Amino acid sequence: MSSTNTALQSSFQLAVDGATKLSKWRLSGQLLLALIFLNSTLCFSAIWPTVYVLPDLGVSPEFVCLIMLLSAWVAVFGKPSVRALGVISALYLLMAFGHYADVVVPNLLGRPVNLYWDVPQLPRFVWVSIQGLPVWLTVVVVLGACAAVWAYHRLLLLAMKTVSHAVEPVAKTLWLWSALLLAGVVVLLNYSEDPEKPTFVSKAVVPVYWKEAMKLRDILVPSRAAKLLPASTVIDEALANTGKPALASLNKRDVYMIFLETYGAVLYDQKESADAVAQTRKQLEKSILASGRHVVSAFYVSPTIGGASDLAHLSVLSGIDLKDSRKHDVLLTTNRPTLMDVFEREGYETFGLYHSVGWEWVERAFYSFDQYIDGPALNYQGPAFGFWKIPDQFAAARVEQLYPRNEQAKPRFTFFPTISSHFPFHQVPPYQPDWKKLLGPEPFDAAAAARAQAEPVSWEYMKPDYLRTINYTHTWLAGYFSQPEPRETVYVMIGDHQPTGSVSREPTPWDVPVFIVSKDKKLLDRFKAMGFTDGLTPKNRAPQGSLYELTSVLLKGFGQ
Repeated sequence: MSSTNTALQSSFQLAVDGATKLSKWRLSGQLLLALIFLNSTLCFSAIWPTVYVLPDLGVSPEFVCLIMLLSAWVAVFGKPSVRALGVISALYLLMAFGHYADVVVPNLLGRPVNLYWDVPQLPRFVWVSIQGLPVWLTVVVVLGACAAVWAYHRLLLLAMKTVSHAVEPVAKTLWLWSALLLAGVVVLLNYSEDPEKPTFVSKAVVPVYWKEAMKLRDILVPSRAAKLLPASTVIDEALANTGKPALASLNKRDVYMIFLETYGAVLYDQKESADAVAQTRKQLEKSILASGRHVVSAFYVSPTIGGASDLAHLSVLSGIDLKDSRKHDVLLTTNRPTLMDVFEREGYETFGLYHSVGWEWVERAFYSFDQYIDGPALNYQGPAFGFWKIPDQFAAARVEQLYPRNEQAKPRFTFFPTISSHFPFHQVPPYQPDWKKLLGPEPFDAAAAARAQAEPVSWEYMKPDYLRTINYTHTWLAGYFSQPEPRETVYVMIGDHQPTGSVSREPTPWDVPVFIVSKDKKLLDRFKAMGFTDGLTPKNRAPQGSLYELTSVLLKGFGQ
């Protein structure tokens, strides 16, 4: 009988031991899932060019800080209450929203997130999104979104409870804190926001909120804004001088300011790049000269590289050094004058041609164009190429059709940023030599368009595709200058910035070329006296100044 009891006791003990081991494995699995979930909440990247994201195989700095916070809390106060974890989970979820905006907004708007401009647009975005939906479906979507946020918050709360429970037995041990501090040091040493220096540590979220808070302070506190922006600019001086015309040398001729996307000095400095675009650049110069025009050029220093084209655009328009992007953001909230105001005072009508923009671009309020033309306004019916859809060649032709420059039209200043040479440099549009067909129902040969649309993105080595987009730019511009001119026009063509190092494959300066095209040789001589030289290749490689200083040069060249 005793042997039977002993056997039963042994069997029971084995069952208990097995259950204990199984429980330990289950708890370990739960802890692992909780850690992965908490990390992936702040460690993800956007799928370009969509609103979707994918988890990264990396570590979030805030995740490491969270584990330290929970461990410290347990060590000092014991396991945190449900209410405390609820607050921490809500803050963590808020950081997740911030990180989502930080990685997705650049895909959608081509610029970093900006709380000053973006938050007020959220109600409009929601309102536009639900237009045309049945009321019941709108209610279902809203309730579903609220339920999803609530469920995610509950999952975060559960994950944090799991971590708190797991660290309770070891919260005061030396080995745990040694491991946590070592993890913190590794994250700090490997942290980088430079896209040219990939790392397993994801971009931190807290600095994004901090930068936005400081930006809002700079914008909303008048004394801060005054310190960031100069008291006066060459634009102010030109407008203050009411005694004489500011643009007398133009003689009321139209002016086109064309910003050439990703057109940098790398196209001159690197032999491989220069050789690849030499033929089309020669073709462009030949077309300019054959039209009776002449061209002069010089190098200037852009305030940006690889992106953020608006910094280059507004540097020239405002005459303010915008290398510090905070100045750009503050400037947009003011009523400071730009070149547009100078041209408007001289009797010009100002046009902004932004064919790449397909959304409500709220910042355009600062620019105050008399006529703002975005992508939908062009009513492009042809095949879409790349993320930006509308080719530069079509936009240049279509605006002339929509707003003909006849005898009744006022002199015109047109601001035209190109887009077909924009990152990621794929689906290069075919050139259409028949400009009349370009504006018809079938603007391109179907086979040529299909080949272009089938081009994949070459993420590993972008330089060949980048150079193809530059050759396309040269080609359509050459065709443009060979077309009959409605009225005599002066063209100012400016490279906005250099490509990133992933394209150039070596460090590059921030220099960009500036071209001025006109039939008036005397006008161009004024610019040659200020450092420009004949042709599309500047004879002097040293930059003549920064792009914001080009504003003064243009006013001098166009003035008396």
